[in-house]
Formats: sequence, structure tokens, C-alpha cells
Amino acid sequence: MQHANRHRRGLPRLLLALLLALAAAGPAGAQRSAGANQRPYDERLLRLSEILGAIHYLRELCGANEGQLWRKQMEELVRAEGTTAIRRANLVKEFNKGYRGYRRTYRTCTDSARMAVDRFMEEGEQLASVLVEQDH
Repeated sequence: MQHANRHRRGLPRLLLALLLALAAAGPAGAQRSAGANQRPYDERLLRLSEILGAIHYLRELCGANEGQLWRKQMEELVRAEGTTAIRRANLVKEFNKGYRGYRRTYRTCTDSARMAVDRFMEEGEQLASVLVEQDH
């Protein structure tokens, strides 16, 4: 349980740091280097969006009672990075892919579902850390 609580606190903090880093980098510099709809870090950002969707579904399924925490994190990510309609649509599509994929797989909270959450939390923390550390 302590492991899960560490994750619960860690990923949202890293996402906040990521959002601040992305905001500081500003969309203009990223657009010059990669175009209005693409950034060099998009692959990681899209994967993080998918992970947030999966975590949102699985944590609620397993009784975490976090309400809309993970969806709100995603909304913040879209606000920071969804500078065009295409970018917003791609981010949301990946979130929904993660959510729906696990909704089809798990109807009840199982040990396997909890293990998936732990794996996604670890991967999400790693992705957010890399994105924060990178110079966009």
C-alpha cells in the first residue's frame, strides 16, 4: 500500500513539473523546430497520455477514490501542449485509447489490474522525468 501511495503523490508532482517546463519552453520555439503539430518529444508525450487514460480507469476500478484526478491531469497536459486542434485531438485520442483498452480488459479489480497500475505509474514517472529533464 505504501508503494501505491508513493505513486499517487509522485506522478502528479512530476506532471506539474512537466507542465511548467513545457510552458517555460513556450510553443513558439518548439513550433520553429518541429512544425505546428509536431514536437521532438511527442512520442513520449502521447505515450504519457495513453498511460494517464489507463491509470484513470484502473485506479477508479480498484477503489482509489481519486475522482477525476487523472482526467484533470490530462486536461492540464492538453492545455499546455494542445496548441492546435490536431495536437489536442491526438493527445485525447491516446488518453481514450488507454482508458478504453483497459475497460475492455478489466471489469473488476484483480491482482493483475493492480500490477498494471504499478507498471503504468512507474513508466509514467519515468516519462514525465525525461520530459522535464529534456531541453525541448
